[in-house]
Amino acid sequence: MSDEKKATVGRRDFLRKVGIGTVGAGATLATPLVGSAEADSENNDEKRKARYKESDHVKAYYRVNRYPA
Repeated sequence: MSDEKKATVGRRDFLRKVGIGTVGAGATLATPLVGSAEADSENNDEKRKARYKESDHVKAYYRVNRYPA
């Protein structure tokens, strides 16, 4: 039998190191993603307009999935 020691990392130590690395990476990545907030650009008329249009592909979807007409 040989008395060779293998460098092993325990599960808990591994998870601690990964967790610390993730927090550090997250802190550096989150900073540039923060921007200034902008107000909604739609006026009241645009907000009230009808948006749903029953186009040909919507009609085909209803027909294929057997929705009542």
